[in-house]
Amino acid sequence: MWVFEEDVDVPDDGTLRDQLGDKPVKLTHAINTAHQNIKYLPGIKLPDNLIANPDLQDTVRGATILVFNLPHQFMSKTLEQIKGHHLPYARAISCVKGVDISEGTVKLYSELIMEKLGIYCGSLSGANIASEVAAENLCETTIGYDGPPMDYKEPDGSSRDNLIKVDKQRQSKSSPSQLSLHRVPQNYPHVDSALLEKLFGRPYFNVQVVRDVSGVALGGALKNIVALAAGFVAGKGWGENTKAAVIRIGILEMVRFGCLWFPQSVDERTFTKESAGIADVIASTSAGRNFHSACHAVEQGVTVDEIEKKELGGQKLQGTSTSRAVYEFLEKQGQLEKFPLFVFVHGEYPCSYIRG
Repeated sequence: MWVFEEDVDVPDDGTLRDQLGDKPVKLTHAINTAHQNIKYLPGIKLPDNLIANPDLQDTVRGATILVFNLPHQFMSKTLEQIKGHHLPYARAISCVKGVDISEGTVKLYSELIMEKLGIYCGSLSGANIASEVAAENLCETTIGYDGPPMDYKEPDGSSRDNLIKVDKQRQSKSSPSQLSLHRVPQNYPHVDSALLEKLFGRPYFNVQVVRDVSGVALGGALKNIVALAAGFVAGKGWGENTKAAVIRIGILEMVRFGCLWFPQSVDERTFTKESAGIADVIASTSAGRNFHSACHAVEQGVTVDEIEKKELGGQKLQGTSTSRAVYEFLEKQGQLEKFPLFVFVHGEYPCSYIRG
């Protein structure tokens, strides 16, 4: 497991001090010695066979499945470092929450991974608050994966069917993909729903695999905008009825966004039936970082960015940057009036503008 290396303080805990000493240590050393992420997940015992590696290129070398779980702000740089050091037939799962907006086009991070590394990538999202997953509390997640046919049948000399699986994750009207995918070796197990459920599932962690990669990725990104709105409501003390209205409107706008720009792949049921949709929205509007940061910002009369710097210990919020990116995209598309909640979170319109 690649871990961004940094110096961390050892908590005033007798057992940890015996293992690590009382001076700052490297985070990877703390994880590999005490089997605990003492900065970002304190108090949670990590598996003994989980090895933290500060060398990104060494970590991906030889890996057949790459799982990306980092703030989207660092994705472009990370992919540039990985490029050329991974297996050409590797497959990937993106847990990254956000969208990349450039030149009036919205791009999913699963698409960006495919574009930069030339490997097929699915998405994972759901009601997965990290501390609760780590504590092995019962929860569920959704994996969107619709792998290229080359992985499941003998190649027929045509690459178009494989690239259709890539193009389905691209914004409507985007130019066709020019990727050259490599087939997984025949002696390797197929990356299908059964394998993904086996790899990611646990008795306390239920995994549902669907084909809607775009819907899963969008759910993980857009729910953070809704969480910010719910946090503003909580900070104002407007009550549960108002928050429920925000959740309802937010889900409608998530569905609308997906169906407008990814009509060839998005399934509305991903937002209304899967953990990556409604369940993730409910969890994120009650206990997520974006919700709490927005609430504290209102209560303290400061910006959410200031709360991020003051309270999150170096962690990055995904909602604020996603909100700005989505607003800029909607503005260029001339579609602001169809997304009043997303616009409100960005700060353009007063709250009274929000209607279903």
